[in-house]
Amino acid sequence: MKWKPGKANPRLEDRRGQRGGGGGGLQFPGGGGLPIPSGGGGKMGIGTILIIGVLFFVLRGCGGGDEGGSGFDIPGLPGDQTQVPQTQDPNAQAPAPGEGEAADKGKQFVDFVLTDLETFWGAQFQTSGKQLEPAGLVLFTGGVTSGCGQASSATGPFYCPLDQKAYVDLAFFAELDRRFMAPGDFAQAYVLAHEYGHHIQQQLGIEEKVRADSQNNPDDANELSVRLELQADCFAGLWGRSVYQAGVLEDGDLEEGITAAEAVGDDRIQEQAQGRIDPESFTHGTSEQRRTWFRTGFDSGEIQQCDTFSGDV
Repeated sequence: MKWKPGKANPRLEDRRGQRGGGGGGLQFPGGGGLPIPSGGGGKMGIGTILIIGVLFFVLRGCGGGDEGGSGFDIPGLPGDQTQVPQTQDPNAQAPAPGEGEAADKGKQFVDFVLTDLETFWGAQFQTSGKQLEPAGLVLFTGGVTSGCGQASSATGPFYCPLDQKAYVDLAFFAELDRRFMAPGDFAQAYVLAHEYGHHIQQQLGIEEKVRADSQNNPDDANELSVRLELQADCFAGLWGRSVYQAGVLEDGDLEEGITAAEAVGDDRIQEQAQGRIDPESFTHGTSEQRRTWFRTGFDSGEIQQCDTFSGDV
Protein backbone atom coordinates (compact mmCIF):
# COMPACT_ATOMS: atom_id res chain seq x y z
CA MET A 1 0.00 0.00 0.00
CA LYS A 2 1.16 3.52 -0.77
CA TRP A 3 0.75 5.11 2.61
CA LYS A 4 2.65 7.54 4.77
CA PRO A 5 2.28 8.75 8.34
CA GLY A 6 -0.15 11.59 8.81
CA LYS A 7 -1.53 13.70 11.59
CA ALA A 8 -2.14 11.66 14.72
CA ASN A 9 -5.75 10.53 15.03
CA PRO A 10 -7.09 11.48 18.48
CA ARG A 11 -9.26 8.37 18.53
CA LEU A 12 -6.27 6.03 18.44
CA GLU A 13 -5.24 5.03 21.97
CA ASP A 14 -1.89 3.41 22.61
CA ARG A 15 -2.16 1.27 25.74
CA ARG A 16 0.81 -0.93 24.94
CA GLY A 17 2.93 -1.31 28.02
CA GLN A 18 0.00 -0.90 30.36
CA ARG A 19 -1.06 -3.66 32.70
CA GLY A 20 -4.55 -4.56 31.65
CA GLY A 21 -5.45 -1.26 30.03
CA GLY A 22 -8.44 0.84 30.91
CA GLY A 23 -11.92 1.54 29.71
CA GLY A 24 -15.48 1.72 30.93
CA GLY A 25 -18.88 0.91 29.57
CA LEU A 26 -20.84 3.59 27.74
CA GLN A 27 -24.46 3.87 26.70
CA PHE A 28 -25.56 2.12 23.53
CA PRO A 29 -25.95 4.89 20.98
CA GLY A 30 -29.03 5.39 18.89
CA GLY A 31 -29.09 6.39 15.29
CA GLY A 32 -30.61 5.87 11.93
CA GLY A 33 -29.51 3.64 9.13
CA LEU A 34 -27.86 3.89 5.77
CA PRO A 35 -30.15 3.13 2.84
CA ILE A 36 -29.68 -0.63 2.86
CA PRO A 37 -32.75 -2.57 1.74
CA SER A 38 -34.41 -5.04 4.05
CA GLY A 39 -33.51 -8.64 3.42
CA GLY A 40 -36.13 -10.89 1.91
CA GLY A 41 -37.07 -14.36 2.94
CA GLY A 42 -34.97 -14.44 6.13
CA LYS A 43 -35.83 -14.08 9.76
CA MET A 44 -34.23 -10.65 9.92
CA GLY A 45 -33.63 -8.02 7.27
CA ILE A 46 -30.28 -6.35 6.87
CA GLY A 47 -31.75 -3.23 8.40
CA THR A 48 -32.31 -5.10 11.64
CA ILE A 49 -28.96 -6.82 11.98
CA LEU A 50 -26.12 -5.68 14.22
CA ILE A 51 -23.12 -7.33 15.70
CA ILE A 52 -24.44 -10.52 17.19
CA GLY A 53 -20.94 -11.95 17.40
CA VAL A 54 -19.90 -8.99 19.51
CA LEU A 55 -23.07 -9.31 21.56
CA PHE A 56 -22.11 -12.88 22.45
CA PHE A 57 -18.71 -11.51 23.43
CA VAL A 58 -20.41 -9.03 25.78
CA LEU A 59 -22.73 -11.62 27.30
CA ARG A 60 -19.83 -14.01 27.88
CA GLY A 61 -17.92 -11.33 29.74
CA CYS A 62 -15.13 -10.94 27.19
CA GLY A 63 -13.45 -14.23 27.98
CA GLY A 64 -10.15 -15.01 26.34
CA GLY A 65 -9.09 -17.97 24.27
CA ASP A 66 -11.90 -19.72 22.48
CA GLU A 67 -14.53 -17.45 24.02
CA GLY A 68 -13.63 -15.22 21.11
CA GLY A 69 -14.73 -11.80 20.08
CA SER A 70 -15.80 -10.13 16.92
CA GLY A 71 -14.31 -11.21 13.64
CA PHE A 72 -11.16 -13.14 14.50
CA ASP A 73 -11.28 -15.94 17.04
CA ILE A 74 -7.65 -17.06 17.05
CA PRO A 75 -6.87 -19.60 19.77
CA GLY A 76 -3.50 -19.97 21.39
CA LEU A 77 -1.25 -17.14 20.26
CA PRO A 78 2.32 -18.16 21.10
CA GLY A 79 3.36 -16.81 24.47
CA ASP A 80 -0.19 -16.01 25.47
CA GLN A 81 -1.29 -17.53 28.76
CA THR A 82 -4.89 -16.31 28.43
CA GLN A 83 -4.35 -14.17 31.51
CA VAL A 84 -5.36 -10.56 31.74
CA PRO A 85 -3.38 -8.50 34.25
CA GLN A 86 -5.62 -7.10 36.95
CA THR A 87 -3.84 -3.82 37.60
CA GLN A 88 -3.27 -0.80 35.43
CA ASP A 89 -1.39 2.45 35.28
CA PRO A 90 -3.61 5.16 33.76
CA ASN A 91 -0.55 7.27 32.95
CA ALA A 92 1.36 4.57 31.08
CA GLN A 93 1.38 5.27 27.35
CA ALA A 94 4.75 3.94 26.17
CA PRO A 95 5.06 0.93 23.87
CA ALA A 96 5.92 -2.34 25.54
CA PRO A 97 9.66 -2.93 26.03
CA GLY A 98 11.42 -4.30 22.98
CA GLU A 99 8.84 -3.15 20.42
CA GLY A 100 10.76 -0.06 19.36
CA GLU A 101 10.72 1.32 15.84
CA ALA A 102 8.78 -1.58 14.31
CA ALA A 103 5.96 -1.05 16.80
CA ASP A 104 5.93 2.67 16.08
CA LYS A 105 5.61 1.95 12.35
CA GLY A 106 2.78 -0.43 13.13
CA LYS A 107 1.05 2.27 15.12
CA GLN A 108 1.49 4.76 12.29
CA PHE A 109 -0.03 2.31 9.84
CA VAL A 110 -3.03 1.65 12.07
CA ASP A 111 -3.42 5.41 12.47
CA PHE A 112 -3.42 5.85 8.68
CA VAL A 113 -6.02 3.13 8.12
CA LEU A 114 -8.25 4.34 10.95
CA THR A 115 -8.28 7.87 9.59
CA ASP A 116 -9.05 6.68 6.07
CA LEU A 117 -11.86 4.46 7.33
CA GLU A 118 -13.35 7.44 9.16
CA THR A 119 -13.18 9.54 6.02
CA PHE A 120 -14.77 6.88 3.84
CA TRP A 121 -17.62 5.95 6.15
CA GLY A 122 -18.20 9.54 7.19
CA ALA A 123 -18.82 10.38 3.54
CA GLN A 124 -21.21 7.43 3.16
CA PHE A 125 -23.23 8.57 6.14
CA GLN A 126 -23.23 12.18 4.97
CA THR A 127 -24.55 11.13 1.58
CA SER A 128 -27.46 9.52 3.40
CA GLY A 129 -28.12 12.64 5.44
CA LYS A 130 -26.66 11.16 8.61
CA GLN A 131 -23.61 11.77 10.74
CA LEU A 132 -21.10 9.10 11.65
CA GLU A 133 -19.86 8.96 15.22
CA PRO A 134 -16.30 7.73 14.61
CA ALA A 135 -15.03 4.64 16.37
CA GLY A 136 -12.06 4.58 18.66
CA LEU A 137 -9.24 2.08 18.30
CA VAL A 138 -7.03 0.78 21.09
CA LEU A 139 -3.62 -0.81 20.71
CA PHE A 140 -2.66 -3.16 23.55
CA THR A 141 -0.26 -5.95 24.42
CA GLY A 142 -1.18 -9.17 26.18
CA GLY A 143 -4.47 -8.14 27.72
CA VAL A 144 -6.84 -5.24 27.89
CA THR A 145 -9.90 -3.99 29.72
CA SER A 146 -12.60 -2.73 27.38
CA GLY A 147 -16.08 -1.43 27.97
CA CYS A 148 -17.20 -5.02 27.42
CA GLY A 149 -14.87 -6.45 30.06
CA GLN A 150 -11.43 -8.00 30.03
CA ALA A 151 -9.82 -9.89 27.16
CA SER A 152 -6.48 -11.44 26.33
CA SER A 153 -4.63 -11.30 23.05
CA ALA A 154 -5.93 -14.81 22.32
CA THR A 155 -9.31 -13.22 21.69
CA GLY A 156 -7.93 -11.67 18.52
CA PRO A 157 -8.92 -8.20 17.33
CA PHE A 158 -12.42 -7.29 18.50
CA TYR A 159 -14.93 -4.48 18.61
CA CYS A 160 -16.84 -3.48 21.73
CA PRO A 161 -20.17 -1.73 21.10
CA LEU A 162 -20.41 -0.52 24.68
CA ASP A 163 -17.53 1.90 24.27
CA GLN A 164 -17.53 1.99 20.45
CA LYS A 165 -13.88 0.98 20.17
CA ALA A 166 -11.93 -1.69 18.34
CA TYR A 167 -9.07 -3.41 20.15
CA VAL A 168 -5.96 -4.78 18.45
CA ASP A 169 -2.75 -6.37 19.68
CA LEU A 170 -0.20 -5.80 16.93
CA ALA A 171 1.17 -9.28 17.64
CA PHE A 172 -1.89 -10.58 15.81
CA PHE A 173 -0.51 -9.22 12.55
CA ALA A 174 2.70 -11.19 13.02
CA GLU A 175 0.60 -14.31 13.56
CA LEU A 176 -1.45 -13.51 10.47
CA ASP A 177 1.81 -13.54 8.54
CA ARG A 178 3.70 -16.46 10.11
CA ARG A 179 0.95 -18.79 11.27
CA PHE A 180 -1.78 -18.16 8.74
CA MET A 181 0.44 -17.32 5.76
CA ALA A 182 -1.36 -14.04 5.11
CA PRO A 183 1.40 -11.40 4.97
CA GLY A 184 1.25 -7.81 3.79
CA ASP A 185 -0.01 -4.44 4.86
CA PHE A 186 -3.35 -4.76 3.06
CA ALA A 187 -3.97 -8.03 4.92
CA GLN A 188 -3.62 -6.02 8.11
CA ALA A 189 -5.81 -3.26 6.71
CA TYR A 190 -8.52 -5.83 5.95
CA VAL A 191 -8.58 -6.83 9.63
CA LEU A 192 -8.94 -3.21 10.73
CA ALA A 193 -11.60 -2.51 8.12
CA HIS A 194 -13.57 -5.58 9.22
CA GLU A 195 -13.64 -4.36 12.81
CA TYR A 196 -14.67 -0.90 11.67
CA GLY A 197 -17.43 -2.61 9.74
CA HIS A 198 -18.82 -3.79 13.06
CA HIS A 199 -18.84 -0.19 14.21
CA ILE A 200 -20.85 0.75 11.14
CA GLN A 201 -23.33 -1.97 12.06
CA GLN A 202 -23.47 -0.54 15.56
CA GLN A 203 -24.14 2.91 14.15
CA LEU A 204 -27.25 1.61 12.42
CA GLY A 205 -28.95 1.68 15.82
CA ILE A 206 -30.43 -1.80 15.89
CA GLU A 207 -28.50 -3.42 18.72
CA GLU A 208 -31.46 -3.67 21.08
CA LYS A 209 -33.46 -5.73 18.58
CA VAL A 210 -30.52 -8.00 17.82
CA ARG A 211 -30.01 -8.63 21.52
CA ALA A 212 -33.64 -9.61 21.92
CA ASP A 213 -33.66 -11.81 18.81
CA SER A 214 -30.48 -13.63 19.79
CA GLN A 215 -31.86 -14.33 23.23
CA ASN A 216 -35.30 -15.36 21.96
CA ASN A 217 -33.96 -17.56 19.14
CA PRO A 218 -30.78 -19.22 20.47
CA ASP A 219 -30.97 -21.96 17.82
CA ASP A 220 -30.36 -19.29 15.17
CA ALA A 221 -27.46 -17.67 17.00
CA ASN A 222 -24.57 -19.24 15.08
CA GLU A 223 -26.13 -18.67 11.68
CA LEU A 224 -26.89 -15.05 12.47
CA SER A 225 -23.37 -14.56 13.78
CA VAL A 226 -21.92 -15.94 10.54
CA ARG A 227 -24.09 -13.64 8.45
CA LEU A 228 -23.08 -10.72 10.61
CA GLU A 229 -19.35 -11.42 10.20
CA LEU A 230 -19.71 -11.82 6.46
CA GLN A 231 -21.43 -8.46 6.27
CA ALA A 232 -18.47 -6.89 8.07
CA ASP A 233 -16.21 -8.55 5.48
CA CYS A 234 -18.31 -7.02 2.74
CA PHE A 235 -18.05 -3.61 4.41
CA ALA A 236 -14.27 -4.08 4.51
CA GLY A 237 -14.38 -4.74 0.78
CA LEU A 238 -16.29 -1.51 0.19
CA TRP A 239 -13.55 0.46 1.88
CA GLY A 240 -10.93 -1.56 0.01
CA ARG A 241 -12.45 -0.45 -3.28
CA SER A 242 -12.21 3.19 -2.18
CA VAL A 243 -8.47 2.98 -1.50
CA TYR A 244 -8.01 1.15 -4.79
CA GLN A 245 -9.75 3.96 -6.62
CA ALA A 246 -7.62 6.48 -4.74
CA GLY A 247 -4.46 4.80 -6.05
CA VAL A 248 -3.34 3.61 -2.61
CA LEU A 249 -3.21 -0.08 -3.50
CA GLU A 250 -0.23 -1.60 -5.24
CA ASP A 251 0.13 -4.77 -7.29
CA GLY A 252 -0.61 -7.76 -5.12
CA ASP A 253 -2.44 -5.83 -2.38
CA LEU A 254 -5.89 -7.12 -3.27
CA GLU A 255 -4.57 -10.67 -3.17
CA GLU A 256 -3.19 -9.97 0.32
CA GLY A 257 -6.63 -8.97 1.53
CA ILE A 258 -8.28 -11.99 -0.04
CA THR A 259 -5.68 -14.31 1.46
CA ALA A 260 -6.28 -12.81 4.90
CA ALA A 261 -10.05 -13.23 4.59
CA GLU A 262 -9.57 -16.87 3.66
CA ALA A 263 -7.05 -17.44 6.43
CA VAL A 264 -9.50 -16.55 9.20
CA GLY A 265 -12.36 -18.75 7.97
CA ASP A 266 -13.85 -21.02 10.61
CA ASP A 267 -12.96 -24.15 8.66
CA ARG A 268 -9.33 -23.11 8.19
CA ILE A 269 -8.88 -22.18 11.85
CA GLN A 270 -10.62 -25.29 13.18
CA GLU A 271 -8.49 -27.52 10.97
CA GLN A 272 -5.33 -25.91 12.33
CA ALA A 273 -6.46 -25.78 15.95
CA GLN A 274 -8.13 -29.17 16.37
CA GLY A 275 -7.48 -31.15 13.21
CA ARG A 276 -11.15 -31.42 12.30
CA ILE A 277 -13.97 -29.20 11.03
CA ASP A 278 -17.30 -28.79 12.81
CA PRO A 279 -19.69 -26.76 10.61
CA GLU A 280 -22.33 -26.67 13.34
CA SER A 281 -20.02 -24.54 15.47
CA PHE A 282 -19.16 -21.97 12.79
CA THR A 283 -19.67 -18.39 13.96
CA HIS A 284 -17.60 -16.39 11.45
CA GLY A 285 -17.98 -18.11 8.07
CA THR A 286 -15.85 -20.40 5.96
CA SER A 287 -12.79 -19.30 4.06
CA GLU A 288 -14.79 -19.34 0.84
CA GLN A 289 -17.62 -17.31 2.32
CA ARG A 290 -15.31 -14.69 3.77
CA ARG A 291 -13.44 -14.35 0.48
CA THR A 292 -16.69 -14.13 -1.47
CA TRP A 293 -18.25 -11.40 0.64
CA PHE A 294 -15.05 -9.37 0.81
CA ARG A 295 -14.92 -9.50 -2.99
CA THR A 296 -18.62 -8.63 -3.21
CA GLY A 297 -17.97 -5.36 -1.43
CA PHE A 298 -14.78 -4.67 -3.34
CA ASP A 299 -16.17 -5.47 -6.78
CA SER A 300 -19.57 -3.79 -6.40
CA GLY A 301 -18.72 -0.71 -4.35
CA GLU A 302 -22.38 -0.70 -3.29
CA ILE A 303 -23.47 -1.06 0.30
CA GLN A 304 -26.79 -2.52 -0.87
CA GLN A 305 -24.87 -5.54 -2.13
CA CYS A 306 -23.74 -6.34 1.42
CA ASP A 307 -27.09 -7.89 2.34
CA THR A 308 -25.85 -11.12 3.87
CA PHE A 309 -29.21 -11.72 5.55
CA SER A 310 -31.20 -12.53 2.43
CA GLY A 311 -30.91 -15.96 0.87
CA ASP A 312 -27.88 -18.20 1.05
CA VAL A 313 -24.40 -17.02 1.94
